[in-house]
Amino acid sequence: MAENYGKDALTFDTFPSNDGADSRNGVEDVERSTNPYTAPLHRKLKARHLQMIAIGGPAGILISFSLVGIIVFFVMQSLGEMATMIPVTGSFTEYAERFIDDSLAFALGWAYWYLWVTVLANEYTSISLVIGYWTQAVPLWGWMLIFWVVFLGISNLGVLAYGEVEFWLSLAGGIGPQTIGFKYWHNPGAFADSINGVANTFVIAGTLYAGTEMVGITAGESANPRKAVPRAIRQVFWRILFFYIGMMFFIGILIPYNDERLLGKGSKTASSPLTIALTDAGILPAAHLINALIVVSVISAGNSSLYVASRTILFMSRNGKAPRFLGRTNRAGVPWAALIFSNLFACIAFLDVSSGAGVVYSALITLSGVATFIVWSVIGISHIRFREALVAQGQDPSLLPYRAAFYPWGTYAAVAANIFLVFFQGYTAFLSPFSPQNFVINYILLPVFVLFVVVYKFWKKTRWVKLEEMDIWTGRREFPTSEELPDKKPSRWLTKVREIIVG
Repeated sequence: MAENYGKDALTFDTFPSNDGADSRNGVEDVERSTNPYTAPLHRKLKARHLQMIAIGGPAGILISFSLVGIIVFFVMQSLGEMATMIPVTGSFTEYAERFIDDSLAFALGWAYWYLWVTVLANEYTSISLVIGYWTQAVPLWGWMLIFWVVFLGISNLGVLAYGEVEFWLSLAGGIGPQTIGFKYWHNPGAFADSINGVANTFVIAGTLYAGTEMVGITAGESANPRKAVPRAIRQVFWRILFFYIGMMFFIGILIPYNDERLLGKGSKTASSPLTIALTDAGILPAAHLINALIVVSVISAGNSSLYVASRTILFMSRNGKAPRFLGRTNRAGVPWAALIFSNLFACIAFLDVSSGAGVVYSALITLSGVATFIVWSVIGISHIRFREALVAQGQDPSLLPYRAAFYPWGTYAAVAANIFLVFFQGYTAFLSPFSPQNFVINYILLPVFVLFVVVYKFWKKTRWVKLEEMDIWTGRREFPTSEELPDKKPSRWLTKVREIIVG
């Protein structure tokens, strides 16, 4: 596999392939792959859920997750259209390079790597907090150090070992009960800190939805992306509805947002809403089981985060957008330099040791959430430019093998919403009294991202890609002719909606 780590470092050539599978099972093949890009979509309760109900209240988290879920739906529609037509290795980073400007692709790649490094740091903090439910004999930094070594060791074993570990962890972490009741919507209430609480939960929602965009990419690398991508994209609708919004709904009715056992600023431990609910019900064995499953889920998420971060920086290194030494691999094809580099940056989680679990943990979630909104914005802009280039070069968009639903309004709305959330999520820093610390945490990524774009643009002398010169051909799956397309009978609007959702 070592020979496959080159410009195509992120193709399925580096993973066990399902190319021989029946194209009718395209989505299932993608889901069963050991490719870690599907891992963030496993239906599991992660420890990042710990603090969101305490910030926004049950109604607040439901609102934020529903709105961000709508954004994700349109982002995935945009990505699905491009990935079906041009299922390239570099995914949305390459789309930004080819459809907008290479300098933007450079900044986007680093932003995406940074996103997964901060998610990894979140997981180091999360697992230390959740294990504290059982014992505090080992200090916070002790658990972080233990799992820092464990994750690095698993990743250096190679992709097959990663796949085995991820499979069993994900299988174990996907189990959990649900309890229903609405009394906490009345006392202490449906909202925590009114609109301010809702604003603060948007970045948490963005962090938790991060990784959804990888479904379209893994499907795009399959044997038949024309069938696999649309099915994978349509699955996202149900995942958003049931496994994200549904999960937030149940969390909101399980426990009051002001429960002291949830993550607080000065706390060194925290319990999940399910664990707290079962403990209150006197079902201690089940509470211990749920806490154990959450620990397993966090380990799985951390394992996946390190894998994605290292492969992202590896791809950038092999394309001249990161230092060359980060592209080094061992004989087994493992990118050891990128793994160590990414894991070292995740050591920012150790800042929690002196600051308390709530401070740095909240900052990491905010930073990863903002990075997610930036990445999604660029995906939408790339899609708009792609469509404009098709028209400019005399191509008929109606012949695309997969067309984004509600284009152009859905794509424009998603881009505008993502840009709005980048600024709106931190407005509470301006409330009296002004908080310099919160201001820096909420907005530091914006000038850094712009700086990366500007510096690379002047360094490499890149230019804005003209529509007439845009490369929409390399790696492209051919348009079907109008004769090859099946005749479509006129249908009512309800039938069209059903086709968009379930195919």
